[in-house]
Amino acid sequence: MTELAPVELKIGDNAANFDLPRDGGGHVRLADFAGKPLVIYFYPKDDTTACTTESISFTALAADFAKAGVALLGVSPDSVKSHDKFVKKHALSIPLAADEEKTMAMAYGVWREKSMYGRTYMGVVRSTFLIGADGRIVRIWDKVKVAGHAEEVLAAAKEL
Repeated sequence: MTELAPVELKIGDNAANFDLPRDGGGHVRLADFAGKPLVIYFYPKDDTTACTTESISFTALAADFAKAGVALLGVSPDSVKSHDKFVKKHALSIPLAADEEKTMAMAYGVWREKSMYGRTYMGVVRSTFLIGADGRIVRIWDKVKVAGHAEEVLAAAKEL
C-alpha cells in the first residue's frame, strides 16, 4: 500500500476548498469568505491548555481583526458538540469548524506525524494560514507557539 505524501501548501497557492459543519449548527465553507481576507487556525483539541489559550487570544482580538476586514476561523478534529461546549465554556466568538474526518487538515497539510514521550502518532500540527481576499495564501505559520501568536497574525493581517 502506498501512502499519500502530505500536502504542502506554499505562499501564493490557492487556499484549499472546504465545507464543514460548525459550532452552533450549519456549515462553513471557503466560499463564505470570498473577496475577504481570512485567518484559519488549526488546533489539536478543544479545551486543552494551549488550544484554549490560543482560541481565547483570537477571540480577544476578534474586533481588531474585524476592523481590519479579516475573518477568523478555528479548525480542529473535534465534533460540533465538543465545539459547542468549548465555545460556551470560554465565551469564544470565533466560528469553529468540525473536521472530524480530517479532510481539511489533510488538504492544508497539518495532519502529520507527531511524537510525544517517545510515541509517534498522527495529529494536527498547530498551524495558521492567512488567506488574501483573492483566495491565495499570503502567510503560513507552522508549528505555532501560542504565546503572542494571535497578535503576530493580527499584525500580518493589517498589512494586507
